[in-house]
Amino acid sequence: MENFVIVGAGLAGARAAQTMREEGFDGRVILLGEEPERPYERPPLSKGLLLGTTPRRAVHVHDADWYEANHVELRTATQVTGIDRDARQVVLDDGERLGYDKLLLTIGSTPRRLDVPGADLDGVRYLRTLADSDRIAEALTDQAHLVVIGAGWIGLEIAAAARQQGAAVTVVEVADLPLQRVLGDQVARVFADLHQSHGVTFRFGAGVRQLRGSGRVSSVLLTDGTELPADTVVVGVGIQPNVQLAEAAGLKVEDGIVTDARLLTSDPHIYAAGDVANAYQPLLGRHIRVEHWANALNGGPAAARSMLGQQVEYARLPYFFSDQYDLGMEYSGWAAPDGYDRVVFRGDPSVVDGRAPEFLAFWVSDGRVLAGMNANVWDVTDQIRALVRAGHSGRAVDLAKLSDPQVPLGDLVS
Repeated sequence: MENFVIVGAGLAGARAAQTMREEGFDGRVILLGEEPERPYERPPLSKGLLLGTTPRRAVHVHDADWYEANHVELRTATQVTGIDRDARQVVLDDGERLGYDKLLLTIGSTPRRLDVPGADLDGVRYLRTLADSDRIAEALTDQAHLVVIGAGWIGLEIAAAARQQGAAVTVVEVADLPLQRVLGDQVARVFADLHQSHGVTFRFGAGVRQLRGSGRVSSVLLTDGTELPADTVVVGVGIQPNVQLAEAAGLKVEDGIVTDARLLTSDPHIYAAGDVANAYQPLLGRHIRVEHWANALNGGPAAARSMLGQQVEYARLPYFFSDQYDLGMEYSGWAAPDGYDRVVFRGDPSVVDGRAPEFLAFWVSDGRVLAGMNANVWDVTDQIRALVRAGHSGRAVDLAKLSDPQVPLGDLVS
């Protein structure tokens, strides 16, 4: 009987285990996770759980009895300390060794830590786990002073939740706009306007010199000398892939665990998926590491099928979504910060009287659509993906028609 071991009991790992059983694998499946929780999805941590609109039971990937019913050996609160590639074994923190015929690494990422004096004070929070979300939720009370360091997706979603709970929020960001590197100035300005209309204060072009407090954080000192009051500080300055196990085992690592399009690493018996994997994307013709929910949702099953010997080419377009106040958006595709020459809008992206706009945005290079966003416009994701796939395949579109709401998106790639 074959042994398949999955290290990392998040969404990617749980979905991989599910796929193995659905595809008829009757060997042993062992799913190892460091957290005491059974596998859960992370998007609610910065959205519905903070707002109280998502019940805690709804975040788990499977019901509690699913694992036993499907003969998946789930071990929570279990740390893997090493991989013995020669013996094909993983080493646990208690010294136990588990043999594998094939091994899948879905070990995720860790928030980057803030490296300034006072960063270890109580009240300084990071968001990655359910426990983290619980601690942040406790701090989002009416009239509390919250400072968010970093205006990325996590930082903005936490800021939105905090304002909706009545907290005073200041966001500190070294760039000139939120999400500037990801979205470019024009679309980033939409998010700046939206948050400012809801009372968020931004400190752009500012760094953090020190966190101050006696035991617990009470203020944030910026590099320009400004001191911001803070009951709680949430740090959202990016994540780094958990590559330590892979590095120690001698796997190829470069901004994540390097895999081919089959999600196979440099070892013929080891696979990787989720935001730890720097996977080759055939459509883009390069390796990319995608940190978003959909990559775990789809990457875990793709790796499972690859482990089962099926012909797999993981070529799904990067996709992510965000909900902030009354703005819901989806983004499909991939455009490097310096890889496009214009952004084409369909609809007016202006925030008027605090109301989120309805629009589409397309990142374009030489008439080719590389990525697209739909904001408060629904049921267009498939058409946007078709445009993006055509764009990355070298097909240009008529930009006048692309911006014209009267022209169906489907007509542009027909």
